[in-house]
Amino acid sequence: MSLIVYSSIFFLAMLGAPIFAVMAALAMVAFQYSGIELSAVAVEIYRLASAPTILTIPLFTFAGYVLAESKAPVRLLNLSQALLGWLPGGVAIVCLFVCAFFTAFTGASGVTIIALGGLLFPILIQEGYSEKFALGLITTCGSLGLLFPPSLPIILYGIIAKVDIDQLFLAGLIPGFVLMIVLGSYSIYQARGIKREKKKLIWSDVKRTLWQARYELPLPVFVLGGIYGGFVTATEASALSAFYVLVVNCFFTKDLSISRDIPKVVVESLTLVGAILLILCCALGLTNYLVDEEIPMKILAAMKHFITNKWIFLLVLNFFLLIVGCLMDIFSAIIVVVPLILPIAEQFGVNPLHLAIVFLTNLEIGYITPPVGINLFISSFRFNRPVLELYRVSVPFLFLLLLALAIITYIPWLTLFWFNS
Repeated sequence: MSLIVYSSIFFLAMLGAPIFAVMAALAMVAFQYSGIELSAVAVEIYRLASAPTILTIPLFTFAGYVLAESKAPVRLLNLSQALLGWLPGGVAIVCLFVCAFFTAFTGASGVTIIALGGLLFPILIQEGYSEKFALGLITTCGSLGLLFPPSLPIILYGIIAKVDIDQLFLAGLIPGFVLMIVLGSYSIYQARGIKREKKKLIWSDVKRTLWQARYELPLPVFVLGGIYGGFVTATEASALSAFYVLVVNCFFTKDLSISRDIPKVVVESLTLVGAILLILCCALGLTNYLVDEEIPMKILAAMKHFITNKWIFLLVLNFFLLIVGCLMDIFSAIIVVVPLILPIAEQFGVNPLHLAIVFLTNLEIGYITPPVGINLFISSFRFNRPVLELYRVSVPFLFLLLLALAIITYIPWLTLFWFNS
């Protein structure tokens, strides 16, 4: 009978049933057949709801959506062009920095591509880059800031893995810049054959655009400086950030109307948050069942016949996570997979912070990995191009990100630099 029930659930999943419904059904059926009260799921949901750090998710998401709806992208883009536009490949590097900034606040939810794609694509084409390169770069940049604070996946990972979120924010900084350096180097290489008018660094333009972006620039410093200076916690920083961007964009720059625009932003941001929390609650029951049944230990026992050290383990883990990343959304993957791999990684001596960054980098790459990388479909919709075309243009960037992943995986110092002293 149980085989029929489980087969029915998987059949519904193949037909496109919502992931949260599939995970909730699997959890309830598993607990039922194990003779455990279904209230075990509700207890875990209550524990999650009582965690102070859960508040950071809606607050940082709201801040990111307010920024995306305002004219902040234009101001930051103008500043970046004034600072870097004179460099060969400077416009592409501008694209990297601006997209990373917005993805860090919006959580790689596709908002970056929607909000910035229409601005960046014509600029890249005007600069002389091919449509193929421009589409591939923007599609890739849609998830580029995932390792930078206050990224929602970092916060969610910290909650699920019980790892200090402040430390995770620090751990992701250098690996995040490694990804940007690899993609920036490729952008400069692509610009070598472009005939362009030589531009100069004009300080008057820099000063003018600095003044225009004066409200946005302090925000990352405000978040990081507040947290690591010991002035605020991550939760308090999220509340202050949400309040700051709301006041600035409604009363200082007046980009948004508090009566007309903010209600729409609230609905859009909380729709994303609601989806994340719904998946989180439904997946907790399933992951707790798997942990209670000692599935991680059974997997570890099977792996020890083939894997003898942590470096081989990390190689196998990367292959596994790349498959997970192209099949599951990042929030579901964090909730379901992290509790399974944590005890295994601990047995192989992998530092929890290093594991977190390797995990998140893999899932970031999953956003542009065929067949179901979400950025591919968002770009297809945004630029009205066949998704197969997006597959092709993203391949060079996929290989570059895999190179960066190898560097991040096998040089743990990049992640643990801040904690070695």
